Parts: sequence; C-alpha cells; structure tokens
Amino acid sequence: MRGQFLNPYRSMRFTRGLYNLPDPPLSCALTIGNFDGVHRGHQAVIQELAGAAGERDLPTSLMLFEPQPVEYFAGDKAPTRLYRCREKLMAISEQPIDLVIMMSFHASLANLEAEDFVKQILIDRLGMKYLLVGDDFRFGKNRMGDHDLLVRMAKQYEFELGHLDSVIQSGQRVSSTLIRQHLSAGEFDQARELLGRPYRMTGRVVHGDSIGRDIGFPTINLPVNRLRSPLHGVYAVKVYGVEDNGALNGVASLGSRPTVDGKHFVLEVHLFDWSGDCYGRRVEVEFIEFLRDEEKYDSMEAMTSQIRRDAALARKILANE
Repeated sequence: MRGQFLNPYRSMRFTRGLYNLPDPPLSCALTIGNFDGVHRGHQAVIQELAGAAGERDLPTSLMLFEPQPVEYFAGDKAPTRLYRCREKLMAISEQPIDLVIMMSFHASLANLEAEDFVKQILIDRLGMKYLLVGDDFRFGKNRMGDHDLLVRMAKQYEFELGHLDSVIQSGQRVSSTLIRQHLSAGEFDQARELLGRPYRMTGRVVHGDSIGRDIGFPTINLPVNRLRSPLHGVYAVKVYGVEDNGALNGVASLGSRPTVDGKHFVLEVHLFDWSGDCYGRRVEVEFIEFLRDEEKYDSMEAMTSQIRRDAALARKILANE
C-alpha cells in the first residue's frame, strides 16, 4: 500500500477505501476529518495522535473523505477548498502519519448510522484501539454521532477516546474558514501563520492557447482542478519546480479570462526573465501579494497595457521580498 506519489522521504502509506486493508485488521490509533489546508490546528491533532500512538505502540492512521462531505451535500454552495486532494496528501506526508485511508463519500456512507459507522468500519475493518477527535466532530447519518455517543461506544467496544480542543492563535480559533477569509482579503502573511507554510497551488504545466506568447507575455498554464477557487484575480507570485535551483518570480492571473473566452477557470503565470519548455513539469505557485481583480477589456491592446503595468508592479514587490 506504499503511496506512489507522496514525499519520497517518508514511508507514509495511502489506500483508497477499505479493500486493500489487511484482514484481520491491524490495530491502530486513528483520527478522522477533512484536514483541508493541514493547518496548525490539524497539525496539533496529528501530533497529539502520534504521541498517544507511541505510548500504546500503535501505528497512526488518518481517515479522509472524497469528496468532502460538505461538498457532497452542498454541491456548488460548498466552501472553496484550500487544497485539492494531492496537495492535502503531500502536506500530510510531512506529518507523523503511517497510513492515510481515503474513503469515497457516497449515498451509502452518507446514510450509514453513526453506530454502524463505528462498529462496521472503525472496529471491524480498521481494528481501531484509540480514536482522537476535535471539539466539533460530528458523523454518521444526519450528523447524529457526537462525543457522547463515542464515549458510550468506547466502553462497549473497548477502545480509548481522546479529545483535543481547538487551537487558538492571536485570539482566534485556527480553522480552514479563517484561512479562506485571509486569502480572500489578500492577507497572505496571516494565512501563512495559520497554515504553518506559505499558501501555494500545485499542478502540472499544460499547453495553453498561446495568446500570452502572441502579445509578448508567454505564460505557463496550470489547471486549477477545484470546484471553486479560494483566490481570484492577479497576483505577484514565486514559482517553484520550473528550474531545479530555487524559485522564479512572476505575475499570475487566476480566473476565467473574460477578455478571451470567459469560460475556463485557469491559472496562468508569466515568469520574468525566463524562457524555455516546462510542459509536463509539476510546479508550485506561491502567492505573495494581491494586485487587482480580474477585468474585461475592450481590446487586446488595452489588456496588454494592463498586463505590462501588472508585471512592473509585481517586479517591484518581489524585488523587496
């Protein structure tokens, strides 16, 4: 079950669903959640889990759901994701987790009673001996499962139940929602403090339509692969992975390109003082500063003039980084 694309310096395993788990199951210490952003609150949960697992000589396991339950129920009205699935797994791989179990969230799982979820999945299939949950954890059909139910079931099935309160930083609860708010406001330093790392989007460079090249601003293009993006507009950025030795500076547009077609939401990055071919490379785009909202222009000439001003401003900002 060794992960095929994660951080090569860790031995974290990854499995989709329960089918590849051993039978009879191995005992484990487990936590469950969305872990969108793998922020400092999530990291505290994982560190607490690792400590408890070490004391009990158990492997650490983390259960995720895809799609996230709120996306299943709310659809397009669900909150934007900080990280898509791959980004989330890469961030988790830097934490002391032995096994990630990615559960497909569908109708049968959504309608599974909370008691059945614990008995059939956590006990019978995972062999869970220790469960750590946060202060807002709810689960099962109609979210009827809560901490009180887990206390009763822990006695019945002889597993230990751990509990961790929310992490408070600068007087506020660390949460994915708060990070989204900071990103939407262009407050990247505040988002970095809550995440414990700079906010980046990753993706594999794909072919575009060469419009940027035609107007003198060639771009690398990355699919966003999200239902909706937490960011929208024009940004000064640093890009990692195009070259092997460090970051390149650039200006990025994240949006639907209303002047060109207005249909496809893409991330386009013009790299300063660089030319070459990086198609197929997996790169990371770090957002440094918000420049402006996306606009629709009456002509390509007007759009080109604005891009020239954006690039000059981004160069100035990044020169002071």
